[in-house]
Amino acid sequence: MKNKIFVAREVFQEVLDFLAPHCEVQANQEDKVLTAEELAGVLADKEGAMTTLTERIDESLLSRCPRLKAVCNIAVGYNNIDLAACNAHGVLATNTPGVLDDTTADFAWALILATARRLNEAEAYIRARQWDKWKLKQFLGLDVHHAVLGIIGLGRIGQVVARRAMGFEMEVLYHDVRRAAPEIESACRATYVPKEELFRKADIVTIHIPYSRETHHAVGAPEIALMKKSAILIHAARGGVLDDAALVEALRKGAIAGAGLDVFEGEPAIHPGFGELKNVVLSPHIASSSEKTRFRMAMKAAENLVAALASGNPPNLLNPEVKKGA
Repeated sequence: MKNKIFVAREVFQEVLDFLAPHCEVQANQEDKVLTAEELAGVLADKEGAMTTLTERIDESLLSRCPRLKAVCNIAVGYNNIDLAACNAHGVLATNTPGVLDDTTADFAWALILATARRLNEAEAYIRARQWDKWKLKQFLGLDVHHAVLGIIGLGRIGQVVARRAMGFEMEVLYHDVRRAAPEIESACRATYVPKEELFRKADIVTIHIPYSRETHHAVGAPEIALMKKSAILIHAARGGVLDDAALVEALRKGAIAGAGLDVFEGEPAIHPGFGELKNVVLSPHIASSSEKTRFRMAMKAAENLVAALASGNPPNLLNPEVKKGA
């Protein structure tokens, strides 16, 4: 008898076709965001689930889903999954590392360029048919070339962002909880500095650390206050790492020149102050959203799920303590 699984959000048909020979598949192709109660009800008789950041997997849910053996996230981040609760219930949890690094780094650069050169303001100006003449001092922005780039988190994505900076002949500074290996620093041409020094010196600060209890508001009012008035802040990591309210206040006061954001605290709801500001570029958590990459993410999650249910040893296991036979 096939294991029953639930695919919690809409995925590509090819992914469902891959799953069908291995599992009895129930898929939410209507793409409705389920409440916690609805999700628990659907998973009550399932052995596996493919989830996204909108599904919270915690003790409350797992206690009501005794048959659940594996939860496979279509994301690198997994702050929606309580690993301690998964361990307690013997549930394997996986993510999808390695397939979205370049795409997400590309998008961080899109935010850098759009924010530095005030592209959103210029486009709105054109669309409003306000452009009546060329002006020398029109939409003056920040040069990216030869600027100082500060990277918070030199992990996989941060490293790609750093390597892209070589083409702009930038000085790259970084800060992380652990200093990178010398060969990584060399490949990225990145210099480790204390956090405070990075915020003081960088013309552009970009955030690339995961969200956790320890990184909640890792960038807030104290850090933003150190930045140059001409500097910009870019965030395409996870909501909650940045104190959105503190950033809104800084942007309102002109304490920094601008910001580019793809993630937010409490998304899809965002701080209402962002909508009132011109000096911020906003996007709806789409940094990994190229067709090729999102397909690879979903397929990797499906492969993880099939392996988890078949062998108890999926390739991207987050909690090996519950691995079959361990």
